[in-house]
Amino acid sequence: MTFPYKISKSIVMVGLMGAGKSSIGRRLAIALDIPFTDADEEIVKAAGCSIEDIFRIYGEESFRDVERRVIGRLMEKGPRVLATGGGAFIDPTTRAKIKKDAISLWLRADLDILVERTGRRGGRPLLENGDSRAILGELMEKRYPVYAEADIVIESRDEPHEVTLGHAIKAIEAVFSHPLDEAQA
Repeated sequence: MTFPYKISKSIVMVGLMGAGKSSIGRRLAIALDIPFTDADEEIVKAAGCSIEDIFRIYGEESFRDVERRVIGRLMEKGPRVLATGGGAFIDPTTRAKIKKDAISLWLRADLDILVERTGRRGGRPLLENGDSRAILGELMEKRYPVYAEADIVIESRDEPHEVTLGHAIKAIEAVFSHPLDEAQA
């Protein structure tokens, strides 16, 4: 299936860790025939060390500064699917840039799914110092109202990736057939 519209803006994946931003984002980029970029991978390249090390050595504030600059740079490279870290859209400057220059897609997942998915691998600095269920629950309370500002909301459930991808493509088609603003037409 060929996507029927020319993608003129980046599609920025937002949501909590474990929501599926990278796995769905990669598939979405293929379906839309545009590049995929994982912001966290680009941050690691730019910083020359892991995200865990950035948090440990320099702190979250420094990480967010690097993240803000890297996402801004990536969005200037033309349309792409961009998977962001869970806190990126929470940053007011980053959120404003995304709202101005991209289409944001929130992959919304419930707590049980996030706990299960994040438990599969490490490398999640915010979950290292406590009960992951409690931490994710607190993050949901704080972040979900902000994520709700996204242009598109897709539920990330315990279902095959292709099902979630299909929902995302339909929602993106709706945006392009009824643009959010004249710049997306």
